[in-house]
Amino acid sequence: MSASRLDAVYRSILITKFFTKGWGKPENLRRLFEFRKVVSNRDECFKLVERDYAVTITKKQKLSDCTLLEGYFISPLHRYLPGIVPEVAQKAHFQVLLPIHWPEKGVKPMCLHLAGTGDHFFWRRRNLMVKPLIKEAGIGGIILENPFYGLRKPTDQVRSSLHNVSDIFVMGGCLILESLVLFHWCERNGLGPLGVTGLSMGGHMASLAATNWPKPLVLVPCLSWSTASAVFLQGVMSQSINWDLLEDQYLSDGEYREKLSKMVTIVDEAFLAGKKFAQTYHPSTHPVSTTVDMAKKLDVTYKETNSENPDIVDMTKSMVESNKNVPKKEAKPYPREALIQEMQRLLDEKKISQQLYEKLLSNDKFELRPQDIDDINKLTEDKINEILMKCKIADLRSIGIVENKTEPAKTGQQTTGAQPILKPPTQLQPVPETKLVKAKSKSWTVSEITSDLWSNLPFMKSKSEKKIDWSKVHWRDREALQFMRGIMDECTHLSNFSVPYDTSLIIAVCAKHDAYVPRDDVGTLEEIWPGAEVRYVDAGHVSAYILHQSLFRACIKEAFERSKKKWKDGKHIN
Repeated sequence: MSASRLDAVYRSILITKFFTKGWGKPENLRRLFEFRKVVSNRDECFKLVERDYAVTITKKQKLSDCTLLEGYFISPLHRYLPGIVPEVAQKAHFQVLLPIHWPEKGVKPMCLHLAGTGDHFFWRRRNLMVKPLIKEAGIGGIILENPFYGLRKPTDQVRSSLHNVSDIFVMGGCLILESLVLFHWCERNGLGPLGVTGLSMGGHMASLAATNWPKPLVLVPCLSWSTASAVFLQGVMSQSINWDLLEDQYLSDGEYREKLSKMVTIVDEAFLAGKKFAQTYHPSTHPVSTTVDMAKKLDVTYKETNSENPDIVDMTKSMVESNKNVPKKEAKPYPREALIQEMQRLLDEKKISQQLYEKLLSNDKFELRPQDIDDINKLTEDKINEILMKCKIADLRSIGIVENKTEPAKTGQQTTGAQPILKPPTQLQPVPETKLVKAKSKSWTVSEITSDLWSNLPFMKSKSEKKIDWSKVHWRDREALQFMRGIMDECTHLSNFSVPYDTSLIIAVCAKHDAYVPRDDVGTLEEIWPGAEVRYVDAGHVSAYILHQSLFRACIKEAFERSKKKWKDGKHIN
């Protein structure tokens, strides 16, 4: 589905920049990664916040259409990770709006509203969501101020510009535990059924908060998806990040590369590799199953063993070991001569020029002229796929990265026939054999090598590009970007958290043309949360936010109607 141009234009005119000071302290990231494993388990996380957690109400005011309360409490995250939450953000401020008269006896529905990016203070959510819901359906609302926003914003922070990548995880950790505090407060005051919602980032935070309440809970995440990694790496938000700064920090500080990278996992990477492998790799070339274990998580780092967790694919083992049950069959290599013949045929048919022919067969870096790009774009996708595969395998074999025989079995493992063993190249272009001798040998699978054929090779650059810029490669080919993908998935991917107690009370609303929250190549909500309902609006992120507030409220009301059917005498019934 095409991305909204309005989203791109709107993002381009904003001056807000994110992570202007880098990743954050390595020690803080380490503590957050370890704490994520606790809050991702509902039973363990629920124990962190006691039912009578102290909440202070500072104001009570009766308005013409509702009753307004204001209060605060100390964020539980500060208790468990002292020093990691900025002092000004440690006090969680909130507002509560209650109907003057509840429409139904014994039913007092309350919905917690979490803030999206840039939603400081309370007025926006109060006027666009909470008050209309009170008027239309008698649903009360709680508005919680995000850490780093409004009353909780550090004095040296400009607008919504979070200083460090770690701040987004501090924000998420705070909101997960603070939501539990407010749900407990509602129960103590006889309010319910309960729900949580939010738009954009607020929708994702609402999803995370809902995973840790051990009772039926209405959840309506709007304009969000299953992980924040796609937002910062693929969406238009990626333009607001100083990647050079993050890469410099990552490469200069061994703590990030040697320790922290080993603590994170790219959740969807195995699925992506299998998907693109199936698209680009001809099945007759190598009898490798492309479906086995593709749903498993792929560790972003190399590890000695993964015996403790069978759901992690070990990248240090060859593809031969991971496919022990594949029938033995001799693989037929593509010789360099076959590639030359194929390119020669295209030249003879005048589908490519002599100059382009020489460039494509050269081992040297090169630039494509506009005419070269036009010639390539005239080829069919199937033909380009075939050429790419031949070129990739032939070049890797020619420089010793791909061998035509299997590696000797190690530690008693059995092989299943001749398979190509792929070793990691040191760069995208072929390198001299003298460098290969010094390179550390680690096995790569075919799916890893081919997963980004389309992105990395110069053939597939856009027509509008007059020059190939090799610095602009896919995130999988730059360690810092891969680290970003890993830490975002580690701390925000919904598959790393418990499934909400009752998924039938979930109605997610997404924009079909969302350029802020891409949905390609990541796990879907329906897969992660069986039973959840996902609805789509024919709009982009910005236009959906502006034009479809009434739709978001309608979904909230519908989800609460479902919850009311399971509510009796002040509690949910089975």
